[in-house]
Amino acid sequence: MSEPDRVCDRPNCENAASVHLTQVVDNKMSDEYLCGDCAEAKGIGAVAAEGSPVANLMAQLAEGDAEGQPGAAPEPCAFCGLTFDGFRETGRLGCPLCYTSFGSGMRRLLGRIHGSTRHVGKVYLPPDPHATRADRRLDDLRRRLRRAVDSEDFERAAVLRDRIREIEPAESP
Repeated sequence: MSEPDRVCDRPNCENAASVHLTQVVDNKMSDEYLCGDCAEAKGIGAVAAEGSPVANLMAQLAEGDAEGQPGAAPEPCAFCGLTFDGFRETGRLGCPLCYTSFGSGMRRLLGRIHGSTRHVGKVYLPPDPHATRADRRLDDLRRRLRRAVDSEDFERAAVLRDRIREIEPAESP
């Protein structure tokens, strides 16, 4: 979670940082290191801190997977060097290659957590570009209708109203 000997980034706080917060806002990433008290004051809990419910759940599930397996724990990840024990302590993997490095143990663990080792959720479908075009057209016509009414150009407003009715889907009673 935090780097050794790192001090909290909040002003007037000299406590050791225990939470590493990474935020992405407007495609700009910022890192902040906070002590436990400052993190709680900001409304952030240590998600996978030792002793937290998430870390305990992950440790219990991982221990359950380790039971009955022949041999020692899997080798560390060849890319990031994370060990399976390190994963059990933090509840977080170091990189995407950890999934393959820890192999069948990860599949069993994910199966126990999610109920499946395969994605069974919804498939992303991009929005219908024709619907978006029609929505933009309706917004433009409505804006022009408001301007026509505001300027008391009622003949133009009537024409715009009729065009909007042609485009809008029929509402059910």
